[in-house]
Amino acid sequence: MNIPTTLKHKPVITVENYENVDGRQAYNSDAKGLSLGLAQWNDRGKVEISAKVWRYTGEKWSRQSEEMPLHRVLDLAILVCKGKQHFQEAYRHPKLYDETNPRIDRVGLQGDAMTVEICTGNPRIDEDIQLFSQALSRDDELLSERLHLLAELLRDMGYGRG
Repeated sequence: MNIPTTLKHKPVITVENYENVDGRQAYNSDAKGLSLGLAQWNDRGKVEISAKVWRYTGEKWSRQSEEMPLHRVLDLAILVCKGKQHFQEAYRHPKLYDETNPRIDRVGLQGDAMTVEICTGNPRIDEDIQLFSQALSRDDELLSERLHLLAELLRDMGYGRG
């Protein structure tokens, strides 16, 4: 399915068969494509690049399609990695996190830091963290394949050791 080029987001680099590789929804996904392009919120003289997930309802392009600035895409990738890293050692805690210190990490960015922590404000955190851990474990092969590819690409681009 061809990603539309007449809407506000202007695709430059596309993946038009994303529904075939969309994790557990592969071949049955409403996420039909991915693109990197010119953001829909660009003002005259101010151009930003964004990433977009293109969703299709079967009849029309969905308003649930998501567009994000590239730095947010990378921030989400950092969050995924920090979360996955946490759960490699979470078994050491009876509730899968340290109740006295729910902070996982502080990731320095642009002179400040993102605080990554367990959401203890969630009233069902003890149940939800168990479900999250099970889903993370179940999807380990899908995530690990992508993380290995990402690590390889980053090394090839000069961002890693090796």
